[in-house]
Amino acid sequence: MHGHSYLCHKRAFNLSSSGALSPPSPSSSSVSPLSDLHSPQSKPLVEAAGIIKRYGSVLALSGLDLKVMPGEIYGLLGPNGAGKSTMIRIITGLLEPTSGYLRVMGYDPSENPVEVKSLIGYVSENPLLYESLTPRDFFEFVASVRKIDRETANRRVSYLSRAFGLIEYYDSPIATLSMGTKQKVAIIAALIHEPPLLLLDEPLNGLDAKTSRILKDIISFHTKEKNGAVLFSTHIMEIAQTICDRIGIIYQGKIVAEGSLDQLRQKINTGANASSTTLEEVFLKLTHEEEEIAKTVSSLREAFLADKS
Repeated sequence: MHGHSYLCHKRAFNLSSSGALSPPSPSSSSVSPLSDLHSPQSKPLVEAAGIIKRYGSVLALSGLDLKVMPGEIYGLLGPNGAGKSTMIRIITGLLEPTSGYLRVMGYDPSENPVEVKSLIGYVSENPLLYESLTPRDFFEFVASVRKIDRETANRRVSYLSRAFGLIEYYDSPIATLSMGTKQKVAIIAALIHEPPLLLLDEPLNGLDAKTSRILKDIISFHTKEKNGAVLFSTHIMEIAQTICDRIGIIYQGKIVAEGSLDQLRQKINTGANASSTTLEEVFLKLTHEEEEIAKTVSSLREAFLADKS
């Protein structure tokens, strides 16, 4: 694939003798779309109403409503098969809804896919990378597709690669990298064009503690200082409880509860113990899984005791 025309500027991202990426000139003609988000009358970056998605007879989404505002980290939580990844793919334009209203910064992903993709940085649950390429070549490809000028791309890839500890793997085929290192490549590719909206589907998969902390800090900077937005899907309740400003709990294809952790606690009537109720406890109650877990654990306990007798 190294001879293909889309890999423009073959040595665009240069390495110095010390192994670090050579810093480019500070000048740049690129303007980040984030500069448009600081209006006091900011509208939702994502607005969805009544989204339905069918796969034949299977109803994956059953009338989902969702708004993601500038400056917030919105956590999308739900059991396996609840529709989280389906909704994220619909927002990116990779899937079309069966029916419903959806706008991403005013654009319909079905009718304006190129515009929407330019506003989004997407990390999927299982990133698809060109594994025959090196990270260097892959970033050059992404920069060319995103129409980022050479100096700007070099600068952004340089500081992101240093931050994520990717320098030593820069010229190794992606196929030879560990799961966590591949995840770093996918994250950098999603950030390189500085999009206003980040769609992160289980983004911490495979990352070590240091890299996870760096990504969480980048997410915080993106929302709190640059006024971007993040739609964050995860199964790790502790992470969602720590970093998300609002949480939407999706169950059987629709949002069944939404709000801050305190607002969600109020929905399950925990009374005097509300402040100590964890997000996991709230989630299990709202998705009606608490009783099923109790029954399952009870059955397992009986089975283990029977084996010992």
